Amino acid sequence: MRILVVEDEKRLAMALSQILKEKSYMVDAVYDGADGLDYGSSGIYDLIVLDVMLPKMDGFEVARQLRAAKVNTPILMLTARDTVPDKVAGLDCGADDYMTKPFSPEELLARVRALSRRQGEVVSDELTFEDLSLSASSSMLRCGEREVQLNYKESEILKLLLARPALLLPKEEIITKVWGYDSDAGDGNVEAYMSFLRKKLAFVGSGVAITAVKKQGYRLEKRA
Repeated sequence: MRILVVEDEKRLAMALSQILKEKSYMVDAVYDGADGLDYGSSGIYDLIVLDVMLPKMDGFEVARQLRAAKVNTPILMLTARDTVPDKVAGLDCGADDYMTKPFSPEELLARVRALSRRQGEVVSDELTFEDLSLSASSSMLRCGEREVQLNYKESEILKLLLARPALLLPKEEIITKVWGYDSDAGDGNVEAYMSFLRKKLAFVGSGVAITAVKKQGYRLEKRA
């Protein structure tokens, strides 16, 4: 799950990012409303944590423009203002939840989990396809009695494939969701990790193959 943090106080943005990363979320942080709108419009994020008081464009306007552009990513709005009119304004412009500063890490994580569930995220720790099972929390890949540990990027790529095994997963989506919006990673990086994953599928003796469709992407298939 990839989260965008839009917060102009850089120390707070770093703290929020660290809290989320410790729970294995992927996090990008930007520090003004214009960048928040730009990044949020990309469609690669599963959740946006959005401050209200931002330079260049306030959080209300960012949320309003994202919704006008048909971006349905859940938005958790942060603010030091806790009056009812402010909360109503945030919700009316498209936010899904509203949290006032200061707040505890536990409250932040609980609200992130709640918004993830509303969005239909798989809450179960286990992702499966055919004879494969991947633990989202431990990154352990299993097939029958055999198992192998995946590294971070291997696990994130396989999660994307397992989330929709019959559909093509474009290389561009893999790069943005695993390496990041501003990453200079390219096709070669993706191809290298697909090679690593194929070796680990072979190691556990799986009947599942990662199939490449030229110039389009990848999908999981049962071997013939």
